[in-house]
Amino acid sequence: MNRKNLQKQAETLSKVEKHFNKSEIESLMKLFQALVGGGSGKLSRNGLDRNKFRNILHNTFGMTDDMIMDRVFRAFDKDNDSNISVTEWVQGLSVFLRGTLEERIKYCFNVFDLNGDGYISREEMFHMLKNSLVKQPTDEDPDEGVKDLVEITLKKMDIDHDGKLSFEDFEKAVHEESLLLEAFGPCLPDIKNIMAFERQAFADVNEV
Repeated sequence: MNRKNLQKQAETLSKVEKHFNKSEIESLMKLFQALVGGGSGKLSRNGLDRNKFRNILHNTFGMTDDMIMDRVFRAFDKDNDSNISVTEWVQGLSVFLRGTLEERIKYCFNVFDLNGDGYISREEMFHMLKNSLVKQPTDEDPDEGVKDLVEITLKKMDIDHDGKLSFEDFEKAVHEESLLLEAFGPCLPDIKNIMAFERQAFADVNEV
């Protein structure tokens, strides 16, 4: 993608994208191009596939949970074509790095709603919590501990007591206790990784 096209696309994106300015969007697009590894003109057709994206989540943002990384990929890949386009990359990072609480609540809920039915069920909580807990060799049946944790979480977050979490339940619970935002696994980067990523990604912007 030549500089003119890049600037044009950055201009378009900057009109709808409120968390990054035009220069930052250009920098993210250049980074995307480098990560995809396509030559000029290939950018529009190719995107970041699941493996490349997971490498970024792992190496740059310190994520280790396979299930969560897959779900983050799906949250970025809005059109479900198994590739993250440059637009999806910029818009995804916008929430991932700088999202408002409301945007992050929506994003985390989508990550945790494994089957996309609009609810986080007991089974989904069990899967995610089982993945994120460290296995203790002394535990008789680690599954029992996970089940207990699911019940405790439901008691705290299931506002309408229907045995599953709707978006409204999740939103209300997080507003009351912000630590519950990532109750089922770390799907957002911590501040240290955000700062390191932005420092590197926007190095040329900051020099100006």
